[in-house]
Amino acid sequence: MTTTEVAPPPVRTGDAPAVTVRGLVKRYGGTTVLDGLDLDVRRGECFALLGPNGAGKTTTIELLLGVLRRDAGTVSVLGEDPARAGRAWRARIGVVGQGEPAGQALTVRETLDHFAAYHAKARPTADLLDAVGLTDRAGVRVSGLSGGQRRRLAVALGVQGDPDLVFLDEPTTGMDPVARRRFWSLVRGLRDAGTTVLLTTHYLDEAAELADRVGVVSGGRLVDVAAPGELGAPLRRVTTVGWTEAGVRREVRTETPAAVLRDLLAARPHGEVPGLTVTRPTLEDVYLALVGATPGGDL
Repeated sequence: MTTTEVAPPPVRTGDAPAVTVRGLVKRYGGTTVLDGLDLDVRRGECFALLGPNGAGKTTTIELLLGVLRRDAGTVSVLGEDPARAGRAWRARIGVVGQGEPAGQALTVRETLDHFAAYHAKARPTADLLDAVGLTDRAGVRVSGLSGGQRRRLAVALGVQGDPDLVFLDEPTTGMDPVARRRFWSLVRGLRDAGTTVLLTTHYLDEAAELADRVGVVSGGRLVDVAAPGELGAPLRRVTTVGWTEAGVRREVRTETPAAVLRDLLAARPHGEVPGLTVTRPTLEDVYLALVGATPGGDL
């Protein structure tokens, strides 16, 4: 499958970050979930926040929204402290959380039309239905939607007010592949229009496809931030060269694979190297190393 390259939006010199966090701490009883987290999200970018279950991704978003009270640290979102921001600030924020998006009695179209009245500037209902793949379900009551279709409705409601900054917390959970692709197109359109997107996801392909930069949270701190192709740069320098010798599989991990290949070929001037493979770490490999997990573990 070919991944479409999308150029990042231009960064305007002098723009303050959309989100600035320093030394963020949040405790639940005796458990510290966030332990001095620092974070910057540039205006107009899509930033993906990755981390294992319980790493504090959702807690971070709730603190940035002012839903939770932090125990320490400073937070600025669109130039204001969320803990003290008013209605005008909240009107500039869009949220797609992990809960149910709306009541069950109205149809999908009626739900979107109803909530459109709460926004000074609302995207047309027909456009939203098409963007999230719910046009053919517009007349169905919310109670009759599948779990994945309800997630699509939640996305539509979250971006309905054309926000300056939108928080997407595991937005494609339960979506089928076609719906996920439609959602990706929606996020690209938001970013291209200048909307800042902060996305949490467990899908590494989603982060690689959408994010200008990726941050990995582990142990309550941000352990690395980079473009998806540059995340964990020191880890990516290590290449695994493998081959079969006398029926035994051998591997060498090295930062100089060319030298290893040269030695292998020099030792076999008249033949191929059986089972030769040269493997560089994938985004998943880098992510697992950063969070201290192992393949097959709970992500």
